Amino acid sequence: MEKINVIVIMGGESVEHEVSIITAHQAMENLDKDKYNIIPVYISKKSQFYAGEILNDLSNFVDLNNIINQSKEIVFYQHEGQPYFKPLKSGFRDKPTRIDVALPCVHGTNGEDGALQGLLTMYHIPVAGCDNIAAAVGQDKVHMKQILASAGLPITKWVWFYSHEYLQNSDYVLKFILKNVGLPAVIKPANLGSSIGISMADTVEELKSGIETACEYDFKVIVEQKVEALREINASVIGTIQQARVSVLEDVTVSGFLDYTKKYGGNGTKGSKGKLGSKQGVKVELSSKMGGSKGMASTKRKVPADLSPNDTRYIQNLAARVYRELGNSGVARIDFMIDMKKGKAYVNEINTIPGSLSYYLWEASGISFKDELDIMINNALKTFQLKEQKISTYDSNILQGYAKH
Repeated sequence: MEKINVIVIMGGESVEHEVSIITAHQAMENLDKDKYNIIPVYISKKSQFYAGEILNDLSNFVDLNNIINQSKEIVFYQHEGQPYFKPLKSGFRDKPTRIDVALPCVHGTNGEDGALQGLLTMYHIPVAGCDNIAAAVGQDKVHMKQILASAGLPITKWVWFYSHEYLQNSDYVLKFILKNVGLPAVIKPANLGSSIGISMADTVEELKSGIETACEYDFKVIVEQKVEALREINASVIGTIQQARVSVLEDVTVSGFLDYTKKYGGNGTKGSKGKLGSKQGVKVELSSKMGGSKGMASTKRKVPADLSPNDTRYIQNLAARVYRELGNSGVARIDFMIDMKKGKAYVNEINTIPGSLSYYLWEASGISFKDELDIMINNALKTFQLKEQKISTYDSNILQGYAKH
């Protein structure tokens, strides 16, 4: 039986560029090599696509300039209904590469927000993950919260505004926040992940500082009520809009705010205006397991979470509802906040391409990383076939009428 060509896409024009590379290599290490031809595709920080043998080794990514120099820039195209990619500057010996399915491992802007999914869909490439609409909704926390609220799902008090509105009339925006959310509060850019640009505020001065930081990263800013007696519980969901399964739960045990460094254990530090870590490449401690850093799997956590059977089922049911309401597919991680004083659970957010693809939650649920990836790819191919059966064009002759004028 002919192997399936899987392009594993990593990188991207995002502050989560390095995290994406780690996730992709974890997936590549665990894809079944008897079933799949594994083809890494790298998106540079300038949104150029590259392919080449050098992309197979995570340690090569310490120098991104060398990665680009030793790879070939590629373009996607279709021929007789089959998608391919080929070098942008093709030589006599360059052959096109057939694409059967894509596994996006790109976090954040232009990768997890629907832009990449839309591009792949335009070329009729099956995507092992959510579609462009679910991706966009999951990335934009404003739209996500509006949908969750309309579905009656529990979320904390929150407001949002555009960065230019704050810059033009900060006093009004601050009064609006204090009236509708109050302090203490959490300030977030609406479209980033990995806790980048997020800050806590117990005072008005801290609120101002947090908003200014968030405005450096995004046009939209969210301010939420802070859950002080906080317990963080996460669940992963895998499947499609037709059928999905929820993993066991995890209890994130890091004390205090779970920032980027605590999540990924690397040496990346926040710089000005969204610059993160080294300009050259990945600055994380590489381990031998799975070809590199464990990424999100390195965060201290308890799996399964120490919750009663009733509480576990309640959170899992919420996770399934969130997955459905947001129209998700593929693997996602849904994060919850438990107010230990009130005994109430709140939906925090969905991650449509979670760090490490949440493999550790599925391993604890009895599904290996290899099997998780199989499920994602098989579902992608089945969903693609179903979509291809839907009517996407409509035959008409209205242009003939215009041609007569």
